[in-house]
Amino acid sequence: MRSRLATAVRRRLRSEQGQSLVEFTSVAFLLFILVFGVIDFGRLFFSQMTLQHAVREAGRFAVTGNKLPDPSNPPQMLTRVASIKQVARQAAAGLDVSAIDVASANGGGNAGGPGQVVTISLTYTVKFITPIIGHFFQNGKYSSTVHTTFKNEPFPPSQTT
Repeated sequence: MRSRLATAVRRRLRSEQGQSLVEFTSVAFLLFILVFGVIDFGRLFFSQMTLQHAVREAGRFAVTGNKLPDPSNPPQMLTRVASIKQVARQAAAGLDVSAIDVASANGGGNAGGPGQVVTISLTYTVKFITPIIGHFFQNGKYSSTVHTTFKNEPFPPSQTT
């Protein structure tokens, strides 16, 4: 009698193990999608906030008319536009912000003269790591562009280049 009961219990346990495995896989899939989705959107918001910070810092530097020293040739100074781009790169911790655009009312890649308006734009693309979430965006990527516009301070006109 005991062996019959033990055999019945063992059969029952084995059949429940298979069911538990199926339930675990279905719940685990949803859990992983949720976790990686939170990570993806966290990366998206981090990049957006970092870009806004970088553009703001570059704009604050641009209005002063100052220039940074050239890292490859210390006695020389970078141009204003190159200095502004360098400040933006330094402020964008860990992001590749090579798509920087500096423009003024004068047009072109010019940071404008005293009292003129300067506009700085940054573009960055986030590639999603979760294919299901990336499916809702073009090619699994999201490009964001941030820009800011400041009016230059009254600095000496000789600093415009």
